[in-house]
Amino acid sequence: MAKRPRGTGCLYQQPGSEIWWVQFHRNGQRFRESTGTDNKRKAQDYLRDKIAEASLGTYSPLASRVTVAELVEAKLSLDRANALRDAAHGGRRWKLHLQPAFGHLKAASLSTPILSKYVEQRRAEGASPATVNRELALLRAAFNLARKSNLVRTVPWFPMLAENNARKGFLRDDQYAKLVKECGRAGLWLRSLFEVAYTYGWRRGELVGLKCRQIDLAARTIRLFDSKNHCGRVVVMMENVYALLSACVARKGEDDFVFTWPDGRPVKDFRATWTKVTKAAGCPGLLLHDLRRTGVRNLRRLGVAESVAMRISGHKTAAVFRRYDITDEADLAEAAKLLDAKARMAENQFGHSLAIVEAVHGQDVTKPVN
Repeated sequence: MAKRPRGTGCLYQQPGSEIWWVQFHRNGQRFRESTGTDNKRKAQDYLRDKIAEASLGTYSPLASRVTVAELVEAKLSLDRANALRDAAHGGRRWKLHLQPAFGHLKAASLSTPILSKYVEQRRAEGASPATVNRELALLRAAFNLARKSNLVRTVPWFPMLAENNARKGFLRDDQYAKLVKECGRAGLWLRSLFEVAYTYGWRRGELVGLKCRQIDLAARTIRLFDSKNHCGRVVVMMENVYALLSACVARKGEDDFVFTWPDGRPVKDFRATWTKVTKAAGCPGLLLHDLRRTGVRNLRRLGVAESVAMRISGHKTAAVFRRYDITDEADLAEAAKLLDAKARMAENQFGHSLAIVEAVHGQDVTKPVN
């Protein structure tokens, strides 16, 4: 049998096995890998890919041995190092669902059909499309990170599900006064926190993490140093926000939290209180996050430019911002009034034009012409 040309590698089978292995050299070092197939033609294609990677300097001997578990653990470790809020959630998703399904697999073995079976299984267990997508997103992020490090050659296509469970809740104008009253009864901290959330559409984490040093009463500004998208921002306080926050920070140090319980402890989890006040105000089920949608909607209704409103609310992309920019019946009624006014104006202009034509031609132009 003729010898293969130098630099083209070779195929071989282990004794007692039908699986093809490849052997090739890179910088004088020999590498051997299993192709995972008994099809010789596929094995030849695999060998050609490996030789091409070796010639381009992109070959990684770890790519065939690294496991899915190692990739995900590397991603979670990076998230924890960067103090990302979702790191803890990602760890739970991995341990509870992803690890039992994929932890034993080599990264090179993960394929779209395997992922599709996982999706089918999770849906049969009652998991929502959003839950499944968050799990797949973690896995996909781990593979994308590994691809940048040349630990995997390709990233499989992930079968993400369509989601239709986005909340549309917001605070109606007629509910505002009632909720203000109930928040005031709960305490200055909740009255103030509610007003800031309602005015600027900020996230819960940004509100409860606010410290006194971020409130500049002289300049009448609030400065956020850290947020979900890591972009700081400054807003100017309205009169009512200024008055409320002035009372909140009175006699506090710079490192004290703005929103605190009567005993001085920082407010962190106030779901029970919020549930109580929203129920008393006649808007049960309203979430604090619904005020974020309300704030965005109010900014746009006031004619604030989209770019300015995004800077105030902290939205990084216009697509997400517009998803929050929702309308209610009052907005639609106002639009109807504007359309009616435009129609009346057009009708008056049309009647005026007809009068001019009739005066010139001496005939009724509204009647059909014979």
